[in-house]
Amino acid sequence: MQIESLKVFCDLTETESFTKAAHINGVTQSAVSQQISSLERHFKSMLIERSKKKFRLTREGQVLYEYCKQIIQTYDALHNRIQEIKDIVSGTIRVATIYSIGLHDLPPYIKRFLKAYPTVNVHVEYRRSNQVYEDVLGNVVDLGLVAYPTKDPRLEILPLRKDMLAMICHPNHPLAKQRTVKLSAIAGQKFIGFEPDIPTRKAIDKILKDRSIAVQHVMEFDNVETVKRAVEIDAGISIVPQGTVVQEVAKQTLVQLQIEDADFFRPLAAIYKKNKVLSPAMKQFLSIVKES
Repeated sequence: MQIESLKVFCDLTETESFTKAAHINGVTQSAVSQQISSLERHFKSMLIERSKKKFRLTREGQVLYEYCKQIIQTYDALHNRIQEIKDIVSGTIRVATIYSIGLHDLPPYIKRFLKAYPTVNVHVEYRRSNQVYEDVLGNVVDLGLVAYPTKDPRLEILPLRKDMLAMICHPNHPLAKQRTVKLSAIAGQKFIGFEPDIPTRKAIDKILKDRSIAVQHVMEFDNVETVKRAVEIDAGISIVPQGTVVQEVAKQTLVQLQIEDADFFRPLAAIYKKNKVLSPAMKQFLSIVKES
């Protein structure tokens, strides 16, 4: 019995998926099945109830999982402590991020990090907000980057910074001539929004509701890039993170409007699973990303 088998068993238990457990550990689904069977032979016990449609551990499997978690955490802590003693920063960091952070905020920080620690491999996946949480909780990734972080007793939340929200429109839109507007000016306007379950959309909806401002939602998208493209064809106006429209404003394909009567910000944060042992590489990565 090897510690790798215990880790595979933990990952399978937490993801409830042979496919995800295989992906996390870089092996085939068949290899995952074989390692689970090997553990069952070693402990002379069934660990998974195979007759159930839904993934479920046996009583023996649940006991093994609780002890496996402690063993894996202790092993990771030992491995990382030895790396710290040797002043080694290496390995792989798996990051899941929402599109706006991954495409606009993250690149300069990754560039700085890789310049300082060239032996570290940073693997970035672009995901919807709810999927970032799922991937972090399921150990599919080490770290998640989100906006408007949701409190969860299973997660550690590291606040990063606040992003200003900006109103944007097409250069030929009537509001473009004003440059500065009151928020009430968008009442009744055609509006390009994010999909209803996206945290930034929920925050914008609350801002408008609190001020009794109603807009016409004509299009809804799951990422900021598509929202911008819709505004660029003059399908409507929108409110997006300011940092995501710098290039379009410079190229004059979009106009950013200054809101006179308020400043609105969205909080950004890094999340990782509670009790996760952070490697030296992860600690340094978080330290760089946290810098404003």
